[in-house]
Amino acid sequence: MFKFIAATFGIVFLLLAGALFGGAWVWAALIYITLFAYGIDRLTPEALGNSDPEAEFPSSNALNVTLAFAHFIVLGTVLFALTQSMLPVSQKLALFLATALFVGQIGHPNAHELIHRPQRALRRLGRAVYMSILMGHHASAHPLVHHVHVGTAEDPVSAPKGRGFWRFFGRAWIGSYRKGYAAEAKRLKPGAQHPYLSYNLGAAATLLAGFAIGGAVGVVLIALLGLYAQLQIFLSDYVQHYGLRRKMLENGKPEPVGPQHSWNTPHRFSGAMMLNAPRHSDHHTHPARAYPALQLVAAQMPMLPYSLPMMAVIALIPPLWRRVMDPRLAEWENQT
Repeated sequence: MFKFIAATFGIVFLLLAGALFGGAWVWAALIYITLFAYGIDRLTPEALGNSDPEAEFPSSNALNVTLAFAHFIVLGTVLFALTQSMLPVSQKLALFLATALFVGQIGHPNAHELIHRPQRALRRLGRAVYMSILMGHHASAHPLVHHVHVGTAEDPVSAPKGRGFWRFFGRAWIGSYRKGYAAEAKRLKPGAQHPYLSYNLGAAATLLAGFAIGGAVGVVLIALLGLYAQLQIFLSDYVQHYGLRRKMLENGKPEPVGPQHSWNTPHRFSGAMMLNAPRHSDHHTHPARAYPALQLVAAQMPMLPYSLPMMAVIALIPPLWRRVMDPRLAEWENQT
């Protein structure tokens, strides 16, 4: 557990120090979550080892909860610094970017873990984190749509081969929102409140909090932070499922989800920072498995050439993405 604590709380400490004191702390936070993370991934051996898949890891939930509360503290403190402090514009921009990356690369994987936990209180905390980035519906769309239909045309966030990220993004956002709403409505008990009402109220409360901290500028900044975080969430989905499709069986249904239906990365630092989210195949085959126990079997799982954050950067340039990924996808398809 130490590697997860060190990797995630390193950036929490630097962001809070940057918001409170400015100066070198701001630049250290931005460097930590970009160049430092990339450099450590490149310079350290790939993390191919696996923990015992049956282990309980009771402290994993404690880290999830602590990180969730740290997420809210960081958001409030940074928003105050961006709207009320005398930091130079360059430092405010760097602080904004570092915070947005923190929310997308750590806040999101952590909330993702929480919404998969069996305890109701933990799932509610995960939903609250998503509502704070104006994307509460992800708590419904992810388990009820993505996990059910992954690797098929029915999943809005499983990108087909050849579709660039910018064509994918808008369709995926709208599709996941609509299909998540429909999935919740289908299982809604008579007289019960639709969860999307809570999600929308949570988003409104977030914007109101932004106004309380920084006025109209605070509202704009919290909305921009949410949009940047949402962009990273869909980048993650795009990268981890691009082109991989489940085969259709004779009965007209797709084959069961297997390790071949998600891209993975074995990189050490970003894997710890993102709570093993890059071990994506095992998460889809065992959604309830605690993140420290997620398995990586390179022979059975398609592997990305670079770390997940680096692949997300490449995905922003569709011609470069296709040059890197289409041959790798074709090679994997020939093996299966």
